[in-house]
Amino acid sequence: MDEALLRTLTPAVIGILVRRGADFAAAEDAVQDSLVEAVRVWPDSTPRDPKGWLVAVAWRKFLDAARADASRRRREARVEAEPVPGPGEAVDDTLQLYFLCAHPSLTPASAVALTLRAVGGLTTRQIAQAYLVPEATMAQRISRAKRTVSGVRLDQPGDVATVLRVLYLVFNEGYSGDVDLAAEAIRLSRQLAAQIEHEEVAGLLALMLLHHARRPARTRPDGSLVPLAEQDRSLWDTRLITEGVDVLQKALARGRLGEFQAHAAVAALHADAQTAEDTDWVQIVGWYDELVRLTDSPVVRLNRAVAVGEADGPRAGLAALAGLPPSLPRHAAVAAYLHERDGDPVTAARLYAEAARLAPNLPERDHLTRQAARLNAALRS
Repeated sequence: MDEALLRTLTPAVIGILVRRGADFAAAEDAVQDSLVEAVRVWPDSTPRDPKGWLVAVAWRKFLDAARADASRRRREARVEAEPVPGPGEAVDDTLQLYFLCAHPSLTPASAVALTLRAVGGLTTRQIAQAYLVPEATMAQRISRAKRTVSGVRLDQPGDVATVLRVLYLVFNEGYSGDVDLAAEAIRLSRQLAAQIEHEEVAGLLALMLLHHARRPARTRPDGSLVPLAEQDRSLWDTRLITEGVDVLQKALARGRLGEFQAHAAVAALHADAQTAEDTDWVQIVGWYDELVRLTDSPVVRLNRAVAVGEADGPRAGLAALAGLPPSLPRHAAVAAYLHERDGDPVTAARLYAEAARLAPNLPERDHLTRQAARLNAALRS
């Protein structure tokens, strides 16, 4: 098979799909799928018109993906914006699809990426941001995953840990923007918790409920972000908090601590504080220590630096931050906050402006820009 020919034809085929009405990202995905099919089929039966074959297959792949996306959106439309407490509804096929995409032939990272793209409906860029890798790297990972399962029967469901990771990333994407997406992740997690008794399933469900309870207070009417310390806590959904804490307590009682339970414990301590000043930061640092032990994640270490700054003072927080790479997302924002609390508004203003340039979304960028402007105005007065 002539791989050089495939590379040469790819831009032209994408262009044809775009002219037929597909957006560029969808056309690119469809062409990638058609290339996977070509790799599988052409060695045995090379078409007389390779370009025409790719166009036909890619267009069919695009239509299939569009129908699947429309079906997913119809399922989401049935989900209420505010999940009500209680057990999940009867199981539909969505959760089963999550398990099937987490196929044993794939690495966990590839399975998560493929499921987010094929079932979760996230774009390659969104998945890349969640994994802290370049978009091109994630596109290659998803393409490899598609090639791996192209000739495999999807009759061996993957493990729970992989599915939990997917649900967590889908919820995070919804938490920062699409409320229906967050609610869908909660719905599926409730279904999973009703099917199996698993402490990390319960931990993830508790974490989602506790975070989602704060959603009404996270933004102002104009869409601007409200930091946790400034939120009107009377707007928090106490029913979801009560359910989340109850689910978490039952999970912790099993004595098998995992990452999601520890994250949920941090969220529960925030939910338990009547005011920001009442937050038990010492306990929160302790839970982050557990998370560092469980995951050794740089993002966890970044959040721990904030907690240390609140518990032991900004100098201690800056010391905890010192060993982390500045390229870490939101590193500049955390450094700005700690420098401001340490009485260094010049450095804080510079770092807030830097963080704004690197912000992953518009509300966060606007919030950080306002923080920089506030400090600069105070310095000029």
